[in-house]
Amino acid sequence: MNLADTNIQPVGDLSGALERLSERFHNNLSTAQAVREQHGHTMTWHENLPPDAVVFAQSVDDVAEVVKICAAHRVPVIAFGTGTSLEGHVNAPLGGVSIDTSQMNRILAIHPEDLDCVVEPGVTREQLNSDLRDTGLFFPIDPGANASIGGMTATRASGTNAVRYGTMKDNVMAVTAVLADGSIIKTGTRAKKSSAGYDLTRLMVGSEGTLGIITDITLKLYGIPEAISGGVCPFDTLEGACNAVISTIQCGIPVARIELLDEVQVGAINEYAKMSMRVTPTLFLEFHGSEAGVAEQSELFGEIAAEYGGGPFEWTSNTEERTRLWKARHEAYYSVMHLRPGAEGVASDVCVPISRLAECILATKEDIEANGFIAPIVGHVGDGNFHVSVMVDKESEQEQKAVDGFLRRLVERAIAMDGTCTGEHGVGTGKMKYLDAELGGAVDVMRTIKQALDPLNILNPGKIIRV
Repeated sequence: MNLADTNIQPVGDLSGALERLSERFHNNLSTAQAVREQHGHTMTWHENLPPDAVVFAQSVDDVAEVVKICAAHRVPVIAFGTGTSLEGHVNAPLGGVSIDTSQMNRILAIHPEDLDCVVEPGVTREQLNSDLRDTGLFFPIDPGANASIGGMTATRASGTNAVRYGTMKDNVMAVTAVLADGSIIKTGTRAKKSSAGYDLTRLMVGSEGTLGIITDITLKLYGIPEAISGGVCPFDTLEGACNAVISTIQCGIPVARIELLDEVQVGAINEYAKMSMRVTPTLFLEFHGSEAGVAEQSELFGEIAAEYGGGPFEWTSNTEERTRLWKARHEAYYSVMHLRPGAEGVASDVCVPISRLAECILATKEDIEANGFIAPIVGHVGDGNFHVSVMVDKESEQEQKAVDGFLRRLVERAIAMDGTCTGEHGVGTGKMKYLDAELGGAVDVMRTIKQALDPLNILNPGKIIRV
């Protein structure tokens, strides 16, 4: 990342901050090169920009103390969860201190009767659902990776279940956050609704650590469905698959998951996960409800699919078979790496109204083929969101320039269809340049909020907006 692009300059007394942090945190502070690089890159294709130090926080008081010390010395602070983000959210373009919250992994309270719980930010979604199993409840947001709840909240994550259960913004009831001066606030309560003042919870959800560092989260929970059915449905064409999705949603069938894989992605999964699906555009689906309900929904979808050149829709209620199916879907990112050995995957996502979904995906597919890219498409298409992973030789300046142009056209296409530059990856450093085109003057309002809450610009600087 070019620092000139951020319109901000490094400031502060780093040595003074590190001296005070070392005195306070001793063995929980690391300046080792390997640890720093781990916290400055993660799964993103963006440049590794490591922090100057990493503090492994144990409590909200630890987080507040780190922020106070860094504020006093005007040193950047970057929150870190499990490192599964894709748009450079945890990179440190100005250096500074990374606060690793992975050891803040306690489930603070579960309230089965109220269908909610309170967790620390380092709790992962798999850990949470494992602990919830005996209560008959589960947390549905599933971005694929075993991400931390704090990171999922900060990036407004969604995933495969979003078409039925919504995204993090729909399922976070309140957060506790440390602000830029080290003060601690609670943004809400466990009440199901409130009209008390500004909605600070929604302000923090998706703020990517630029307005505050989240230290606990109150979440909505759901009853584990009586029955779950799922399966795969191949289609003759991408257009047919997309139109089947649109028709399914418009008919009000309460699908829980509906995922699209183009033929390139299906081939990659077959090879990586040792599956034998027909290599053609394919939908993965799942239905939640009663035994009779999921059977009826599955049969209705099968009828819709047949109208658009799809089928047969082979579905099952067997847990082991469904688990294998969705494990393969979640490994789509890794399966792509085998398609072009030595190349690197550049992942991006957009989201459009579902009525424009087929048009957007087909135009993107034409763009891919015109450029000769290896670039599988996969998406949470029930809400109009799809992802493209372009395999690129990072040593080839010409090839990288071509990919940059493709990604720009992808975003421009989505915005022209009244969509967004990112349905769930977030902004980070990678998509800052598109916000003005998408939101116009609203970006100035964001900048005003940022400057009001973080006047020294120490919280994850260089992300979301230019200050």
